[in-house]
Amino acid sequence: MQAERGFTDSDIADYEADGAVCLRQCFPARWIDALAAGFERNMADPGPNASCFTPAGNPGGYFDDFGNWNRIAEYRAFVFDSPAAGIAGGLMRSRTARLFLENMLIKEPGTLEASPWHQDLPYYCVDGAQLCSVWVPLDPVPRSACVEFVAGSHRWGKLFTPRRFGDHSEYSYPAGTFVPAPDVESERERHRILSWDVMPGDCIVFHMRSLHRAPATAHLTTRRRAFSTRWIGDDAIYAVRPGKMYPDVPEPRPAPGQPFDHPDFPVVWRG
Repeated sequence: MQAERGFTDSDIADYEADGAVCLRQCFPARWIDALAAGFERNMADPGPNASCFTPAGNPGGYFDDFGNWNRIAEYRAFVFDSPAAGIAGGLMRSRTARLFLENMLIKEPGTLEASPWHQDLPYYCVDGAQLCSVWVPLDPVPRSACVEFVAGSHRWGKLFTPRRFGDHSEYSYPAGTFVPAPDVESERERHRILSWDVMPGDCIVFHMRSLHRAPATAHLTTRRRAFSTRWIGDDAIYAVRPGKMYPDVPEPRPAPGQPFDHPDFPVVWRG
C-alpha cells in the first residue's frame, strides 16, 4: 500500500518505463521544516562545492551546493531517518540504498536562468542501472517551474556530454566519450515531456540517466527550493570519466568496474 511505503507497484512500473515518477505526500511537514532550517544554515555557511549560476546584475538567484550532509545536522537526519532511502531502494528494486550525494538547490523568484537539458550520470563516478535521485520541493512549485523530464530517455542507451550550468556550454572530452544532447527545446513536440505541479511533502524520483532540466522562475513570486538525495543500489560500480568527476571519493577508492563500496558513502536502507 502507498500509505505504508510511499509508492505502489504502478509507481514502480512508471519509474521503470518513464525514468521519472511523482509521489504525493511522502514526507511529513517536520521533514520539510527541518530541511528549510538546514538551507538557512547552508546559505550562511556555504560548502566548498557551492555555486551561484546567476550573473552579477541579473534578478533573482540560482544557488546550488552539495556534499554537506555530514556537517549540516538537518541534512544528515533527513538522509538517515526520512523515508527517502526506502523510497529509492524500493523503486530501484534494490536490496540496499547507498547514499551517493545530496544536493540543495534554490531559485529565487524572478530568476532568469534555467539549467541545461542534461543527464546526471555523466558528471558522476558511478555506473549501473540502480541509480536514482529523490527530489523534494520545500515550496509549492507549479508545473511551469518544475523539473522536466524526457520520458523514457533513461532507456536510450546513450550518455550525453555534460554541460556547464552557467552558460550551457559543453565540457571538453576526448572524441567518442559522450554524444551531444539533443536540442529538446527546439523539438519539444517530438518528445513526451513529464512535469508536475508539486507541493511540499511530494517528491519526484528519477533515474540518473534521465534527460531533464529545471526551468527559470522569472514568472514566480516565491522561492523554488528543493533538496535532492541521490542513491545507488546493488549493481552500482565505480566509474572513471576522462575529466572532472563528482563527488570526490577519498582513497582507497574501488577499482574501476568494481562494486561501489566506500565508508564515506553509507548504506542507509536495507529491504
